[in-house]
Amino acid sequence: MRNFENAAKGEGEHSGIFFDDSDVYKALEGMAYSLMNNPDPALEKKADEWIDKFAAAQQPDGYINTYYTLTGLDKRWTNMDKHEMYCAGHMIEAGVAYYQATGKRKLLDVCVRMVDHMMSIFGPGKRHWVPGHEEIELALVKLYQVTNEEKYLDFAYWLLEERGHGYGSMGGEGTWNKSYYQDDKPVREMTDIAGHAVRCMYLYCGMADVAAIKGDSGYIAALDRLWEDVVLRNMYITGGIGSSKHNEGFTEDYDLPNLEAYCETCASVGMVFWNQRMNQFTGDSKYIDVLERSLYNGALAGISLKGDRFFYVNPLESRGDHHRQEWYGCACCPSQISRFLPSIGNYIYGTSADAIWVNLYIGNEASFKVDGEEIRLRQSTDYPWNGEIELQVSAVRPLKKDFRLRIPGWCKEYSVFVNDEPVEPKTDKGYVVLNNTWKEGDIIRLDLSMPIEVEAADPRVKENIGKRAIQRGPLVYCLEEVDNPDNFDNLSISPSTSFLSDFESSLLDGVVVINARNADNTLSFIPYYAWDNRETGKMKVWVEYKE
Repeated sequence: MRNFENAAKGEGEHSGIFFDDSDVYKALEGMAYSLMNNPDPALEKKADEWIDKFAAAQQPDGYINTYYTLTGLDKRWTNMDKHEMYCAGHMIEAGVAYYQATGKRKLLDVCVRMVDHMMSIFGPGKRHWVPGHEEIELALVKLYQVTNEEKYLDFAYWLLEERGHGYGSMGGEGTWNKSYYQDDKPVREMTDIAGHAVRCMYLYCGMADVAAIKGDSGYIAALDRLWEDVVLRNMYITGGIGSSKHNEGFTEDYDLPNLEAYCETCASVGMVFWNQRMNQFTGDSKYIDVLERSLYNGALAGISLKGDRFFYVNPLESRGDHHRQEWYGCACCPSQISRFLPSIGNYIYGTSADAIWVNLYIGNEASFKVDGEEIRLRQSTDYPWNGEIELQVSAVRPLKKDFRLRIPGWCKEYSVFVNDEPVEPKTDKGYVVLNNTWKEGDIIRLDLSMPIEVEAADPRVKENIGKRAIQRGPLVYCLEEVDNPDNFDNLSISPSTSFLSDFESSLLDGVVVINARNADNTLSFIPYYAWDNRETGKMKVWVEYKE
């Protein structure tokens, strides 16, 4: 509940406009995920103190929003762009996560009262409303899932269906840009991504959640069209989206500048959210490929290695004047990262009626129930530095289930072993499928080949004609001037360049460095996520390529 009116100048379209409660809710959600992984009485006590303040601020009719509480409750629900439902959505996500982590309902009950207040005003036969910043839609689905109250799912669906019918308005305070707010056509008719990138991501998440539950074929077809438009024509190699600072979003297909790239951190996190949902109801690994690309590059670059500075904007080239900051007038990206990083465990595994899905390769120990029986998994790996993964199964009773292990799209060769015996399983939608009766102590090993790849952009991306980027495994690499001080602007690679990777434990908390050797010099590449953590200097992802 930070006063943005007098905050220091920072990046962000809602910087300096009004009080936005969402950032503290996102921080609380991150605390909840931390408590799920590592119970901490002091952290829980602090969260309870925050929640007590939230509950005390709620109005008798259920309304809760700092801006209008301080500036005049008579003006509430008059401007669809004032983030009232957006803030409520983040509160709901925090309330659901905290309830799941601790079993405490206090914040969840605050959320229920706020939603019931909103539903007393808006809905079929009541007032129209188009939230200027999407978020409430996906949050309502989470509230439905934890309360089993179908009215919340129906309200999410109603809000989605409100778009594209001319109901959007800023209450006389400005012009409602239909494209910017994704309000130019009904959602099931959408074909191309447009407007503000983060708003798009939250909208598509809400559509995916509703489609998965309701089986809405119109929503699913729209999401398929939109996904292809985003990934094939409007996504950077880092998984970042939204090239334009002007609207924090999109202009035209293949407009992907490097130096001026916007690529808001929140948008990359949104790509993770959306692609997980697309994978969950399709079982197709291509969505996890994009999720992983956005996670390791676009999103992870948003925070410094020390965890104390943040990028709002993530360009693919810098003249040495772009740096992470401690805070921003609009603090959405720091708070987004604070809730996202503790939640990463939610993206590693999945379950279905017939299978256990392994989507990400991250060292961890996990336990969950399958067919009422607890199963525990221990994953051991140094991924993304190498492609060797070991899964140890622990089950009270033998378990007849498929294991589906994702083979990343960048991986061309791999091998699979079960209890040290090589196997050649079938593949389905990018997963190897291991059919077995699993027992205590069984070990699955997956070895993914991880060569250095020299990548070319689509030739319609004018900015990258005659250039190449370097990728190894899920990581995109870049050049920094601190490692390549001589003639940085004219560095290049060619077909004769040789590449060698080496893990350097003392550099940037330990990274695999790629050295590119030309006849007359050597270029040193580091993972893109780790740039701007040392001396000030230039940076670039796309490098001149001389045939």
